[in-house]
This record gives sequence, C-alpha cells and structure tokens, in this order.
Amino acid sequence: MAAKAVILHAAILAAAAFAAAPALAQTNDPNLSQKQIDCLNGKTAAGADCDKDGGGRNDGGKPGAGTTTGGAVFLPALIVDLFPNPPAGPATPAPSPPNGTTPTTGPANTPTPAPTPSGPVTPPTGLNVAAPPRAVSGEFVPDEVLVTVAGDAAAVQQIANSFGLQVRSQRQSRLLGTTLVRYGIPDGRPVGVVLAQLAADGRTQRREPNHIYSLQQAAGIVNYAFDRIALDSKQASGENVRVAVIDTGIDDTNPALKGVIADQFDAMPNVPIEKRDHGTSVDGLIAGVGAMEGMAPGARIYHARAFEGGKSTMDVILSALDWAAEQDVRIINMSFVGPKNDLLGTACRNARALGMVLVAAAGNNGPKAPYGYPAAFDGVIAVTATDAKDGLMPQANRGAYVFISAPGVEMVAPSGAGSDVVTGTSFAAAIVSGAIANLIHAAPDRSADDIEKALAATAKDLGPKGRDNDFGYGLLDIKAAGAAKE
Repeated sequence: MAAKAVILHAAILAAAAFAAAPALAQTNDPNLSQKQIDCLNGKTAAGADCDKDGGGRNDGGKPGAGTTTGGAVFLPALIVDLFPNPPAGPATPAPSPPNGTTPTTGPANTPTPAPTPSGPVTPPTGLNVAAPPRAVSGEFVPDEVLVTVAGDAAAVQQIANSFGLQVRSQRQSRLLGTTLVRYGIPDGRPVGVVLAQLAADGRTQRREPNHIYSLQQAAGIVNYAFDRIALDSKQASGENVRVAVIDTGIDDTNPALKGVIADQFDAMPNVPIEKRDHGTSVDGLIAGVGAMEGMAPGARIYHARAFEGGKSTMDVILSALDWAAEQDVRIINMSFVGPKNDLLGTACRNARALGMVLVAAAGNNGPKAPYGYPAAFDGVIAVTATDAKDGLMPQANRGAYVFISAPGVEMVAPSGAGSDVVTGTSFAAAIVSGAIANLIHAAPDRSADDIEKALAATAKDLGPKGRDNDFGYGLLDIKAAGAAKE
C-alpha cells in the first residue's frame, strides 16, 4: 500500500510540473485548492456552489480561459489560423487519421466527467471501442495523446486497459522507427495527467500531446520572385527532382498543375475536402507550368493532403511525412506551424539523415510569437517572407531560428481552378523549395548539408549586419548558391 502511495504521489507531481509549462497550461494547477480541484474534476461532493465562488475556475474570471466541456480541457489558442477574417461558423472537426473511425453525431459523444483515477485503472466493459473525432480548439486535441510503444498489438491493448484509454489508431512509423499509437482519453482526465501516468510504463517510449498545427497564409502583385532571388525564369528547371508537399488538398484541374503531380496521398480520408486553394498555390509556386510558371518547372510533386480548414494534428502530419519518405523525395515542403513536439522533431531529424532537404514556413504569428515548428528544429530551413522591395512581412515570426528570406508578400499564384494574390511565409517556403530543386537538378549529388551551407553563405544580407532574428542570413540568392563550392 505504501509503494502505491509513493507511485501515485510521483505521478501527481509529474502532472503538476507538466501543467506548469506555458505551452501546455491546463487545469491541474498545483496552486489550486482541494475544492477547486474537486470542482474541475466534476466531483459532486464539491456541491453546487462551485460556480458561485469560482471554486471550479483558475482564470481570474476571464471568459473563455481554460474552460472545460464534458470533463475535457479546452485551451486558449496559442497558434492561430491566419486566413484573413475567417467567417464565423461551426468548429472544424479534428482530422481523422488514416485508420480513424467514421464521425458520428449526437449526445452520446459527450464524455462523462469522472474522478481522476488513482493507481491502475480498471476500464468498464467495451471501453476500447474506437471513438470518432470531435471538435477541437486550443493547442492540442484535449482528449488524446500520442505514444510510441515498444511491443506488439497485444502490448498496445494492454497499456490501454491498464490506464483506461482507447486505442484510436496505431501504425508502424518509418521515420520514428517504432509503433505510433493514438490513445483516446474517454473520462476527461487532463492530457498532462495521462502523460504522467503513462511514463510509469516502460513500454511507452515517447509520450506527447496530439498538437494542432496551422497553415501559414496571411491576408492577401505579379510574381516578382524570379528577379528577387536571382533566378532566370528562362533557365529555371527542377526536371525530375522529387518534391513532397504536405498541405491541403489541391485542385489538380488547374492548368498550372498539368503534368506536375506525380502522386497524391490523403492522410485524412475520413474528412471531406472543402478547401484546395492553399495546397494548389504552394504546388504551383514550386513547379507550376504555363502562364503561372513556378520556380522549378519539371519538378515532380508528391502531394500529401493533411490539412482541412487550415488545421491538422500531429498524427496526421506524421502519417504524411512517412508517406513522403517512402517516395524517395529530395525535398519536403512544410508550409505550416505549430508547437514543439518531440515526435515531429525525431521525424524531421531522421528525414534529414536520409538526405532530404526540409523547408518550412517560419510562421505568421507576429514578432512576439513563440518559435514556430517544424521550422525551428535543427536541420530544417526556416523561411520568412519579404515583399517586392525586400521588406519584411510585418506579421512574420522572429527569432534565432529564422534561416533565410524569400518573396512571400502579394504574389500571384494558382488557386483553386484559377489564381489569386497570396501572402505568407507558406508561399516564401514554396519559393525556397522550388529554388532548391533547381540546385539539385543542376547537381544531383549535392547533399542537404552542402545546400544549406551554400544558401547561408550566399544570401543577400538584409537588416542588421550578419544573421539576425528578422531576415536570418538574408534574401535567397539562388544564382550565387548554385555557383558556391563545397
């Protein structure tokens, strides 16, 4: 009995430490009174006066801060969707993973609050029936965790049974080199508590929230990128260079994408495709043909659809990355931003070790925003956006992780079945991916390390002398980078 008490005490302390981290702030605050904890956990013993005296809140009375619904924690959005003036409407459902279940509707999907379990959890009969996705707000899915497991399917299920979880999906990840499991939390426990509990099981290797990521498109006049990055449009070519793009769905009937798409993969097949503009623009800026010619005509695009409504989750993105790695691509374009996640960092590190050049949007969340990932991971080329006069896009993220600048403000790009004026670090990243495809076409044996060094050494310095937090090394100069020697 004493040993169990020690283990429980350690789990509670670990959960409190997790909750204190700014990016994962939840309701398990170590400064709460016991009455507040009881109210937040839905214990009926707290009485009906929870709402009267604030016993169930720790937000200073601010509306919408750290609210709970049905026992699941909803957080203030730290990563914002940057499509301009999005219309009001129903919440976008969480993307369903490749092996997810078909969404259903009705009150049966609302989880019933339950006390935080102490020690091993004995789940009720039928608990491990996969549940459909539900509406998501905040920084991560409030009732899911992602876990890499050492063991077979039986071990995955045993862990679920031991901790009162649902196995919502599981698959072997190539880039993570292990089994990735998406566990559901059916009883409303905070994500931090569940992660702390799972840490006690040696079969769980890595444990992370299922973070939410956002496409990086800002408010949105001829494509001036060729001139600004010193790329001759008549000589530009990425012929037969394989480029993976992880983005929204695309409209492959757009004339700019004719013959450009080598293959497609849908990482969220259970979610209907409603938006195709962002992905179409990114693909077109990289390798578009005809009147909307991209930076690297002739490049072969391997397009993974992993976003809907401007949002995706970590498990969906990892599925798309694994597919991209299997296509033997040389470049992966990631025009999205979210919080730091160790699983994503591992996948990026392993992709780079396989020789892939990783290009990502630095983010459009403003000068005081936290670092944007995957751009801020080592080995990923973080791209910020500049305008036709080499001025920095005002809403761009800043920080030491910013690597290079490229045109991304008010450019004409393919969009849907036609074209549009686009702005954002998403599109600056696409320009860089297309430019790098030119380098690889000219020198197929050139390594990712050499390409990165050449871009840094030859960039046109902007802002303060040397590398800075606004422009990185400066504006991309692809002609100089192509001439640079190892």
